[in-house]
Amino acid sequence: MNKYKANIKIKGQTVSTAVFADSVLHARLILEFQYGMGCVVSGPAKLSESSSPLKPIKPLPPDQYKLASMKQQKDTLTKNMKAERDRQKVKKAQQQIFKATH
Repeated sequence: MNKYKANIKIKGQTVSTAVFADSVLHARLILEFQYGMGCVVSGPAKLSESSSPLKPIKPLPPDQYKLASMKQQKDTLTKNMKAERDRQKVKKAQQQIFKATH
């Protein structure tokens, strides 16, 4: 068996993980079975025996986690607002085109 490294998305957060498998396809199937379909962001890539081990990510303290979570929510809301404004502009333009042609 070989060791493969992949980046997966769990609850909107990208995490690096390792899996032991016989092939790249087998590694991807294991990850998707364990974490859900479409979770693999990049990889899996075979790790050589001499490569450095994966380093665990230290969890943030509660106060910093709250700030990071709020920032992520703000970014998501900003993105959604821009998308809604764009939809409204397209709808308005379509209505103007319809009025001009009829």
